[in-house]
Amino acid sequence: MTIDLLLGLQWGDEGKGKIVDVLTSQYDIIARFQGGPNAGHTLEFDGIKHVLRTIPSGIFHKNAINIIGNGVVIDPIVLVKEIEGLEKFEIDIVSKLLISRKAHIILPSHRLLDAASEAAKGKAKIGSTLKGIGPTYMDKTGRNGIRVGDIELEDFAIRYRNLADKHEQMIRFYDVSIQYNLKEMEDEFFAAVEQLKKLQFIDSEEYLAQAQKQGKSILCEGAQGSLLDVDFGTYPFVTSSNTTAAGACTGLGIAPNKIKEVYGIFKAYTTRVGSGPFPTEDFTEAGDTMAKVGNEFGSVTGRKRRCGWLDLVALKYAVQINGVTQLMMMKGDVLSGFDTLKVCTAYNYKGTSIKHLPFNIEQENVQPIYTEFKGWNANLTGLDKYESLPLELKKYIDFIEKEVEVPIKIISVGPDRKQTIFK
Repeated sequence: MTIDLLLGLQWGDEGKGKIVDVLTSQYDIIARFQGGPNAGHTLEFDGIKHVLRTIPSGIFHKNAINIIGNGVVIDPIVLVKEIEGLEKFEIDIVSKLLISRKAHIILPSHRLLDAASEAAKGKAKIGSTLKGIGPTYMDKTGRNGIRVGDIELEDFAIRYRNLADKHEQMIRFYDVSIQYNLKEMEDEFFAAVEQLKKLQFIDSEEYLAQAQKQGKSILCEGAQGSLLDVDFGTYPFVTSSNTTAAGACTGLGIAPNKIKEVYGIFKAYTTRVGSGPFPTEDFTEAGDTMAKVGNEFGSVTGRKRRCGWLDLVALKYAVQINGVTQLMMMKGDVLSGFDTLKVCTAYNYKGTSIKHLPFNIEQENVQPIYTEFKGWNANLTGLDKYESLPLELKKYIDFIEKEVEVPIKIISVGPDRKQTIFK
């Protein structure tokens, strides 16, 4: 029996979907433990690009069972469209995809609340993707939410109506102008709910407990990144769930002493979507080159990602709070061609050099202190052995390993699952 975790260590978009896809053959069960449909996990193989929003990234492997855990918030409309997009691949969704009854449901009015709340903030908006995720988690913690298991109850429609009516009152309170037709949105929602009923709903914590007793291997898949964690991220510019290792325990009902490996994924540089502090953001041609070569646009939102140099202060922080045991470095190929690379190894925090992530990393408080490295000018995308990598890249990897005191076991040199080097 093995339970391993796979987490993003930056502000999301690190490439978790690809690594889950690469590792899936080693596991019987892939379980998503938090987040909503704003996070797109991108997989690429056989010349086809796949973007998954809610379904775990093991869905393309024949023998893997995929579980959407209780910590996830589900939009039935998005999930049904996602399933329809997989039909051409002849995947047996009914037997391969299981959904926790305790997972909360995103209602159409949650999306409207999201839009009203963000509009009311004006210039202080946090960059919400407007998918209704934040308001759904608010209802969850406020003990008002509707869960997947409620769909099976006779009074589901009444429960829905009560909550949706409450949401409309809240929307009026915000006093902002948003145009919508809730009746049309509800028609689509209830049609999707009927489709959802065709899937298997499970008591996921019991299912996983029995799987452990049977010696099954389980990979827990997170969404977003550690720096977006609602407790330990760059608050308030964060997501609404716990994206760190602790979130796997609460989002799946897994005991912490059962967890073995914690895989941490990071890019060879740093990106961020939306608002919020970003100490190593690069506003020069270097940042533009990273965005262009790395195709840094959100797989779900299409939003351009802000780009900058690797922030080792933030990375060490993420490694520490997650208890990371192995690292995977993504997009090393994107840095090919730079004469000089920079890595942030400390912050100038109010005039003092520090090596930990402080309470506030806004630009007025924090300036990055860089160490420079000689770059490499080689096409890495066709390489398949660590020994074949340029010496400069190996030195870059060695430096990161020494700084964070965790080994880098995988180096990704392209989007395809085959473009993966094991060290």
